[in-house]
Amino acid sequence: MSAAARAGAGTGARSLVELPKAHLHLHLDGSLRRSTVEEIAAAEGREVPWPSGYGSFAHFMETITAAAACLRDEEDVRRAVREIVEDAGAAGAVWLELSVWPGLFQGRLGDYASAVAVVLEAGREAAERSGVGFGLIAAANRGLGADDALAVAEVAAECAGRDVVGFGLDGDEAAAPAAWFGRPFDIAREAGLLSVPHAGEIAGPESVRAALDVLGADRVLHGVRAIDDPALVGELAARGTALDVCLTSNALLGVYDPVAANPLPALLDAGVRCSLNADDSLLFDTHLVREYELARSVLGLSDERLAALAAVSIESSAAPAALKTTALGRIDAWLRAPHPEGPCGTASAT
Repeated sequence: MSAAARAGAGTGARSLVELPKAHLHLHLDGSLRRSTVEEIAAAEGREVPWPSGYGSFAHFMETITAAAACLRDEEDVRRAVREIVEDAGAAGAVWLELSVWPGLFQGRLGDYASAVAVVLEAGREAAERSGVGFGLIAAANRGLGADDALAVAEVAAECAGRDVVGFGLDGDEAAAPAAWFGRPFDIAREAGLLSVPHAGEIAGPESVRAALDVLGADRVLHGVRAIDDPALVGELAARGTALDVCLTSNALLGVYDPVAANPLPALLDAGVRCSLNADDSLLFDTHLVREYELARSVLGLSDERLAALAAVSIESSAAPAALKTTALGRIDAWLRAPHPEGPCGTASAT
């Protein structure tokens, strides 16, 4: 993360960089460094479109597809994963769950199993160098239907216990109902993987309910549209199901725009467990600390609530127990530390 990003982490307040946290909702193809994408594209003599906004979810998908095309070979993928892990560590993340649909690479890394193996190896190497814990979410693409999802689930299940920690479902919720994907999620859960589908972003609360009842969601990626159904909000709170919330993504895709309209505070008031995430840092021009800063400066969340968001990110992750215990202790220490003095806003080391 740049010096400018660090400076935006909260002048005159506890440093949000120093708040230990997990990053649970981000996508490999949408989290490349812009400089890396531009460098690779320039080497091939082509341009990547960088829209300033997204008129529709389809427009967004066109842009992410163009960015993904820059991952030409294994070397590019390894570089991308290394940089994503480094960026997570610079933002104060102690654990990262990176999501990838293995068909993203269009066969350039071989079949689905081979592609997952490359990402896993790159993640392990980057985690060892950076000290950031790493897990992979193998995600299906709604638009490709149940057969493709089944193929991804089978690969994910084979890699359970080898750093694949969850099975997801990405893409436009209107493209296919959750009912199509029950069997792939059954396979993943039977293998001990977390069920982490997208829901309640483009579609309404009925999508979140289907994620719970049909897909057995342990966490819901987004899920914010649940706010439109008070009974569902109560059910989420009672179940303890966490929502992986992405403020900037919601704003730029017109889910809740501006950020001040996001229902995160209301969800927290209702007892729903939530974490903060960047979703696609490249495409939304954001980063993990920026999301916490928006929660503080725009939504008015206190440091106690920011610490609680970080704690939920750790608790609802697939991180090892020892990492969770250490991270939660450090979050408590961050909250107990006095507010910084002076213009630099640098919190005491924890």
